[in-house]
Amino acid sequence: MANTRMAMSLRNGLSMSKPKSPSNVLAIGTDLIRNVLFILFLLRWTRKSVLQLRGRGLFGTVKDLYLCLRRFSYAIFLRAPGVRSKVQHQVSEAIVNLEKKLVPQGPGVSRFLTMPREGWTEQQVKSELETLGEMKHTRWEDGRVSGAVYHGGNELVKLQLDAFERFMVANPIHPDVFPGVRKMEAEIVAIVLDLFKAPPGAAGVTTSGGTESILMACLSARQKAYAERGVTEPEMIIPETAHAAFQKAAYYFKIKLHTVACPSPSYSVSIRAVSRLINSNTILLVGSAPNFPHGIIDDINALSRLALRRRIPLHVDCCLGSFLMPFLHRAGFPTQPFDFTVKGVTSISCDTHKYGFAPKGNSTVLYRTAAMRKYQYFIFPEWSGGVYGSTSIAGSRPGALIAGCWASLMSVGENGYISACHSIVGTAKRLEAAIRENPSLKDDLQVIGKPLVSVVAFTSSTLNIYDIADSMSAKGWHLNALQNPPAMHVAVTMPIVKVVDQLIEDLIVVVEDEKERERVRMVEGKGKKGEARGDSAALYGVAGSLPDKSVVVQLAGGFLDTLYKA
Repeated sequence: MANTRMAMSLRNGLSMSKPKSPSNVLAIGTDLIRNVLFILFLLRWTRKSVLQLRGRGLFGTVKDLYLCLRRFSYAIFLRAPGVRSKVQHQVSEAIVNLEKKLVPQGPGVSRFLTMPREGWTEQQVKSELETLGEMKHTRWEDGRVSGAVYHGGNELVKLQLDAFERFMVANPIHPDVFPGVRKMEAEIVAIVLDLFKAPPGAAGVTTSGGTESILMACLSARQKAYAERGVTEPEMIIPETAHAAFQKAAYYFKIKLHTVACPSPSYSVSIRAVSRLINSNTILLVGSAPNFPHGIIDDINALSRLALRRRIPLHVDCCLGSFLMPFLHRAGFPTQPFDFTVKGVTSISCDTHKYGFAPKGNSTVLYRTAAMRKYQYFIFPEWSGGVYGSTSIAGSRPGALIAGCWASLMSVGENGYISACHSIVGTAKRLEAAIRENPSLKDDLQVIGKPLVSVVAFTSSTLNIYDIADSMSAKGWHLNALQNPPAMHVAVTMPIVKVVDQLIEDLIVVVEDEKERERVRMVEGKGKKGEARGDSAALYGVAGSLPDKSVVVQLAGGFLDTLYKA
């Protein structure tokens, strides 16, 4: 019996020790992989949640969630059958009205939709060009436009035209064919580096404008973070007043963007909020000198300390400040640190086609080191057409623009730019003083922050600021309407310097008219701030106040489509 029991025990033991079937092993392996992936998923989203809470705080996170749900709910509401058709009808109507304003119509309007079979004579071409130049427009020539046209005078334009003619066919992608253009471009970069007090070993490139300069700075920071730190989910922290080109860079280059509030009374970026948002994925901090909406310079020193402590690049957007910021002190105006003397600043964008008075299509992006510049290069050594390399987005570029820029810098010179800075910033100070001190303006208009350069932004707590903007448009002025908060600004240029007294006078008349309308409303018992009436009010005051911006996106898309209506 004992032997039998032992034999049975051995058989049972042997049966238990038999290898498991392949299907069982596969099931165990699948479960293990599933569990590992689930754990990784949990870790990933736990980390994201922790970073969100640390960056925005509990209140900020709840607020972000509320705004997200509000936008989502409103978007669903706009898609409701009855609402959707009504909204689409109104959007279509608005776009048709826009086309009527922008696209010439009616008798006497010639349209050229196909190429002429026989080429026109020189006289025909010149005649049509003259007609196009005389189309009805806001008179920038008379100083009626805020920003937009940064004119250095008729004599400078003549010199630029001569430079254009000499280098009309030049293309810097062929430096051996056009050595003069290569030399001028290198000298432009050297001159701007010197203006911004760059250290030895600094470098830069020219670009087609401020947007491209900003795109290149963001690309360089992204590539640097990937190459040196292995960052695959890049994040960037910018002030909410930073130029929209940073939003475009985030969209193009797949960079997560954190926008930081610029609270009153300074309206500069909150350093504390920036600090909380920095994490291991942060590739770039951004400050403006000054920003476009309000003309306020961010605290570059404080941003620099953050950047140095956390070893993160800091970009200063000086596209608008361009050739004013470097000359403020020498022109007798207060300034703030902004250039490469601030140790944490690693890159700067500067538009030579703004207050450098160069032809449109000229800008620069500067780097503290040549190594940083290389991160924006594109080089393809295996192309069948030969080794291809470019410094920025474009391949072929107009050498004529580079020649026009070089001619402008050499013609105006340091003393000329100091004089221009004195005139432009001095005019901005006069406008600011009028808004703050004139009895007809000071009780209804409030200057935003303390602008130090060429932009003066103002809002109103008693009147609809968009109605003021539209009324100024009716008087022939083209000023900039702003949002968040509702406001408008004037970017002073040399043409505006000559007519600032008329601008102030018209602003007084418009404000008095708006105040009279409000008084009538009060007498009629309709309350303050009547319904906005004009185009600016329609876009910013009504559509801009909607939680879901899809309507604004459709209107803006319609505007862009209209630009190509022949």
